[in-house]
Amino acid sequence: MVKIRSHEMREELRRKFWPNEDAWTGESELGFFQAPRTLPLLLLLLSSKTLSGRKNPSRVYLELWARHMGGGVIDMRPETEHAYAAGYTSNRGMRTWRDNMALLESTGFIKTKKIGNQQYRYVLLIHPTAVVEKLKAQKKVDEEWVTAYEARQSETKERSYAQRMKQKKDAEKAAKAAKVLQMKSKNPAQKATA
Repeated sequence: MVKIRSHEMREELRRKFWPNEDAWTGESELGFFQAPRTLPLLLLLLSSKTLSGRKNPSRVYLELWARHMGGGVIDMRPETEHAYAAGYTSNRGMRTWRDNMALLESTGFIKTKKIGNQQYRYVLLIHPTAVVEKLKAQKKVDEEWVTAYEARQSETKERSYAQRMKQKKDAEKAAKAAKVLQMKSKNPAQKATA
């Protein structure tokens, strides 16, 4: 792995200040998850009274991110396992966990699929920028939070909703153009008349 200067600098600081500690570096590690660097701000938003009232689904949302293995889809385990990992250890906690799952879905952070008796068999994590854009349009997010969120997006080079939509549109145009070119090159009758 090629190390960039900032990585080398952090390694130097670690060796200088904490030479004998077993630091989490992420290198060659198994068992960790990918998440947006704006996740702490999203958890803050979820805990806000404006969005969630007296509930706080942030631990449930974090637990879902930790279960995500790719593609945005989470293959759910038994509900009790998810509830326990999110900090709900009693029978009453199960109801709170379910209420928080419903809140995450109603606010647009997730979509769920029921299969048989399992209410939450599959969960889809909706892209956070799409959720934030929708909540902004519904005036459910205060400006102070939006400013902090957009500043963090800039710092981490996370694309904004507008940038993501433009990239998606450009990719669709390119795919359509490639398909048209492919169709034209496969039709020998058109080549002869051209």
